[in-house]
Amino acid sequence: MRIVFAGTPEFARQALQAILQAGHQVVGVLTQPDRPSGRGMKLQSSPVKQLALDAGIPVLQPRSLRLDGRYPDEARTAHDALQAMAPDVMVVAAYGLILPQWVLDLPAHGCLNIHASLLPRWRGAAPIQRAIESGDVVTGITIMQMDAGLDTGAMLLRVEIPIGPEDTAASLHDGLAQAGAQAVLQVLGQLDAQATLQAVPQPLDGITYAEKLQKSESSLDFSQPAAVLARRIRAFDPFPGTTMILPGLDQPVKVWSAQAWSWDDWSGQVGSATAMDRAAAPGTILRMGPAEIDIATADGVLRLTSLQRAGSRRQPVDVFLQAYSKKT
Repeated sequence: MRIVFAGTPEFARQALQAILQAGHQVVGVLTQPDRPSGRGMKLQSSPVKQLALDAGIPVLQPRSLRLDGRYPDEARTAHDALQAMAPDVMVVAAYGLILPQWVLDLPAHGCLNIHASLLPRWRGAAPIQRAIESGDVVTGITIMQMDAGLDTGAMLLRVEIPIGPEDTAASLHDGLAQAGAQAVLQVLGQLDAQATLQAVPQPLDGITYAEKLQKSESSLDFSQPAAVLARRIRAFDPFPGTTMILPGLDQPVKVWSAQAWSWDDWSGQVGSATAMDRAAAPGTILRMGPAEIDIATADGVLRLTSLQRAGSRRQPVDVFLQAYSKKT
């Protein structure tokens, strides 16, 4: 089959690499335009573009695919190029642009999307992070036949992946990227063998939306329970990270890992919790050093275990406290 691949980040690059290694014919790649990145803000190609160029595959980078949108000339150029490629199927993974109807209709077998959740749960932009943040114990990959809606298409394959108690968005991303690559190979293999795919409509029950992450969500709110805060810290690693203010520092510090303790467990661990400890306002530092920072929350105690000052690197809390004590 003739395949066009549409994707941008590392999650998508792994799927494209698997498709190429399996011997499929990729006739073209769609990816986001180069973006400024790094300290020098130099233009950087996406991981998908870099792989495509290395493999000698034509790359298209329109800012929009809407023929009646803000960039009609770029959309028309992409339209003509895709028509000339005559794809049998398009594989889409974290592309970042909405596909208009003309794109969905172009390939003979339509467009297959690799989505990082068990649909219909966590449709939308940030399914990996929102699953961790919400305390889900399982997520997965859905291969979906795309339609005009937001992740609403019929499902061709679902693969479950457990979420471990220490999983961050980064570690879960890596597992899901590998699972997504293998899942789409399975579906492409069925198409290549001219098998009839059984597309199952998504159920109406259990629909949730994974809103795009905002930097405004970074600040830790200690009026929430410790368990909720610990999940958010894991969900926002590596982006956008979580922050808090420590006394004596003029800039917020990033919190990269933490443990949630119930009051009873924390009391047993530190020896005993006084009535004053239990009555402390959320955000109060209960213990600091030599190897812990314990903070009262709305329910339980949050123990910070990895921190980062502005201009520094991530550090275990004992290393962080050595420098912090000198500054305060």
